[in-house]
Amino acid sequence: MAGIAALAAAYILSQFYRSFLAVLTPALTAELGATKAELSAASGTWFAVFALAQFAVGISLDRYGPRRTAAVLLAGCGGGGAILFALATAPWMVIAAMALIGLGCAPVLMASVFIFAKSYSSARLAILTSWLVGFGTLGNVVGAAPLAAAAEAFGWREVMMGLAAITIAVALAIYTLVRDPETSAEETAANTGLAGYLELFKLRLLWPLLPLIALNYAAAAGIRGLWAGPYLADVYGAEALLIGQVTLFMALAMVAGSFVYGPMDQIFGTRKWVAVTGNTLSLAALSWLAFFPITSIAQTTVLFVLVGICGGSYGLLMAHGRAFVPAHLTGRGVTLLNFFSIGGAGLMQFATGAVVTVSTVEGEPVAAYRNLFIFYAGMLAVSLLIYLFARDARPTESRPAVRPLRQE
Repeated sequence: MAGIAALAAAYILSQFYRSFLAVLTPALTAELGATKAELSAASGTWFAVFALAQFAVGISLDRYGPRRTAAVLLAGCGGGGAILFALATAPWMVIAAMALIGLGCAPVLMASVFIFAKSYSSARLAILTSWLVGFGTLGNVVGAAPLAAAAEAFGWREVMMGLAAITIAVALAIYTLVRDPETSAEETAANTGLAGYLELFKLRLLWPLLPLIALNYAAAAGIRGLWAGPYLADVYGAEALLIGQVTLFMALAMVAGSFVYGPMDQIFGTRKWVAVTGNTLSLAALSWLAFFPITSIAQTTVLFVLVGICGGSYGLLMAHGRAFVPAHLTGRGVTLLNFFSIGGAGLMQFATGAVVTVSTVEGEPVAAYRNLFIFYAGMLAVSLLIYLFARDARPTESRPAVRPLRQE
């Protein structure tokens, strides 16, 4: 339990680092001259590096175990990136720092999921993963109003330097406390490196799941971590503390969403239709924002909260996909799914940056954000439609180890 607690603390940091830029937007713009496109690139870089690292992380988890994989990357890259961020004097340094931090955070959640998948039944994977994500999403909370208050009181550079020290300390705790699960000789012999990913891509049962895995979290992550700040500032004239309050409500909603989704598959006996229902509600909220992009701070906050809650289906979808992954590919299986989740969110950061830039009309800030919400809603709708063709994986069913390789 001590090892899982250390990994949970690291995941709080991971969630913080992927979402804190929205609150620091005014300071980074004023002090470093960072543009919206550069901040979008910085946020997208975190997600892109995090996603691309999943392939190496998966191999490392299967070969070296979660303890060394998580501790080394979090200390060297996560802590080092936070130090670089604190010392930044130009936007490109912020982008480079976010790249390093993304690499450092890449193995944290997957190390935990790897341990869960090896040590617990498949039926419990959704609730364990969802609740860990829910707990870790407290990092979103810290990255909202508390960060805004700390940055105002002490300065954002000092806060980032303190976070670097905390990150390194948590990495040392992981190295000391985490115990790697046992791996059978058969699984060790089957460790085929990158070839294992080719085997996974042959699993047609995974194909309809991947678009929704890639996009179910993208709107919540993008709005909370990047666009809430500029949107509230440009459309409503909100200042940093008000932005922090609104994003705090959304962050709390994201925490609640993970906890709510956790037991739903066992309550209703289905993973597919729980995911369909939740993401349809998220689509409805995004569509409302698209059609009515300027109403009131209160109504916008309520819609952001709904997107935050309904965008928490990550753990459920991970369990859905994991049900079709052979045991000897556990590490690569969960990291492949995570690659699509984080990679989709990262690509959407870059894509939405382009959407907002192209759609910006001088004197009419609402135009850009209307198109932003239309884009989010459209992409989620397409992925949800594809997901309807997926085969359900009920939590009461035993996990098929090899059978999907021979199906279809």
